[in-house]
Amino acid sequence: MSLSQLVCGIGILSGLALGWKTFGEPSRKYNIDLDGPKEAHWLTDGLDYCVKMAEQYGGAVKLQSLYGEVVYLSDPLALYYVIMKDQHIFEEPDVFIMNNKAIFGDGLIATIGEQHRKQRKLLNPVFSTSNMRELLPTLQPIAHKLTSIVVSKLPDDGSYKEIDMLPWLSRSALDGVCQAILGYPSNTLEAAENDEYTEALRKLSPLISKLMYFRPIVPVVMRNFSSYWIKKLVDLSTTPWIPTEQMKDVREMRRVIELMDSGSKKAFAEKKAALETPATLSPTDVQSEFDDLKLRRRKDMMDIMLMANSVSSSSERLTDAELLGQMNVMVFAGLDTTTSALSRCVYLLAKNPLAQARLRSEIRDAIEPMSLAQDGSSFSEHDNPLLHLSYDALIELPFLDGVVKETLRLYPSLPHMGRKVLKATILPLQFPVRSSSGAEISAIAVHEKAVIIISILAANRNRMIWGDDANEWKPERWLSSPGKKDVPGTDVPSDGAELLSSKLSAPILGVKDGIRYPGVYSNMMTFLGGSRSCIGFKFAEMEMKQILAALVLRLHFVLPADPDANGHIKEIQWKLKAFHTPVVKPPAGDGVSPAVPLNVRLVQEEDFKW
Repeated sequence: MSLSQLVCGIGILSGLALGWKTFGEPSRKYNIDLDGPKEAHWLTDGLDYCVKMAEQYGGAVKLQSLYGEVVYLSDPLALYYVIMKDQHIFEEPDVFIMNNKAIFGDGLIATIGEQHRKQRKLLNPVFSTSNMRELLPTLQPIAHKLTSIVVSKLPDDGSYKEIDMLPWLSRSALDGVCQAILGYPSNTLEAAENDEYTEALRKLSPLISKLMYFRPIVPVVMRNFSSYWIKKLVDLSTTPWIPTEQMKDVREMRRVIELMDSGSKKAFAEKKAALETPATLSPTDVQSEFDDLKLRRRKDMMDIMLMANSVSSSSERLTDAELLGQMNVMVFAGLDTTTSALSRCVYLLAKNPLAQARLRSEIRDAIEPMSLAQDGSSFSEHDNPLLHLSYDALIELPFLDGVVKETLRLYPSLPHMGRKVLKATILPLQFPVRSSSGAEISAIAVHEKAVIIISILAANRNRMIWGDDANEWKPERWLSSPGKKDVPGTDVPSDGAELLSSKLSAPILGVKDGIRYPGVYSNMMTFLGGSRSCIGFKFAEMEMKQILAALVLRLHFVLPADPDANGHIKEIQWKLKAFHTPVVKPPAGDGVSPAVPLNVRLVQEEDFKW
């Protein structure tokens, strides 16, 4: 899941919950002619409620909120119009754009129009498959180190030990983004304490969640005050004499943003100085230097991006502020969303031992030609063949691919997105729904300034597209699909008729009677589609697969089964608000603190049998 999805989702949810029109211009009330529940609890009642609501009312539902009536949308044709065909009419809300700009600068998720187009044009090739191949060797030692640390905590006799996997998965994701994206020498897996920069990155997401109700105020302040008065307001609001817990969080947020900004600027300056092209070089020499870099293993994505920018024409080149913004976005986007998805994968594998064994067996078979170990249940600490598995071999492991895709389909890191309507229009529907009067309708009228909630969750579980078992976790469903290459910006045809009615030579998962969702990733909406789709999904997929392969090959996971001193067994519960958060359900846990406690032991030969 991308940062744009994370921040946009939190922003639009907070705007709806708080009714941020209170802080903006008053607008006329409009009625949306759609059926829907009189009282909607989709913000508070979790995943099951949202899925059942979409199943009951269909792909377009009218919801009541403090903001007024909103459209909860999961119909494939309507979503094609929102994110592809008429995307210029459906824009991210101001709360999304301005909060991103305030926190991360002029990055991809804080820009619109021509500026966004220019940034996207530069960044699309940066996330190409060829670049991912060169970045994998940076991630492989991190996955190996993570596994070795967990192994070192286990008893030698093969018995289980309970380990909270969440902080370790978070640390590995942090090392991955810092080293593969920035080239920053983080070592959070082994460090007793994080340095200031990595600690700031780790704290940012929880603070964004805590302060979500403050987010709607930001656009009002940025629209109506000069930079001088904005600074004065920030200084005033973060003074220590305001003792409330919320203001403590505001002060901490300011401190974290300043640390992140300082660390990012330092890293950026060092990168730019190292890659600075002498003024005496001709454009031909510059291009030659860029081609030479292609032949070498790139150190990190910042190197790739800076070099690509240097060979761009002057009209297409990004400013330093824009490059710094991309850097901030890429790091944060790759941290919490990857941690959330990895945690869910490991949890589901622990819950499904046969799937875990099948995955483990597939990984062992893939590395067997390279393995020096005779006994499949043990691998040399220094000669782990996973360190040498190629990108193509890793990505194409069929059951590993199924585990990752099925988890991302059922549990997208951010289940909802927001759009505001810039111009009144008609949205056609693929599947008819009911109007307010109960009549069947095949299109809905949306007025200017209306709010659309894109339900990634409901789209990914639509039984009419994914089948009657759409709500079940079945990685094997992907084995029968021929699949397709997921290339940003190229996998969705520009012609809507072709998109929704093309006859395919072989059945592809997520396509029913020629109908599919306009997502950039395997016909699902997890990473959206169009020009605002998640640009880094290939990196996220690669990192998830490498870490899962490393963990499952040497470790066996099961859910907690032993009662505590009070006789309670820990049960992991996933709370859905802005995004999924794992906690231990009361009374064994507090139901608040994020945690994924699992029983872990060393792999035995029997763990490969499925």
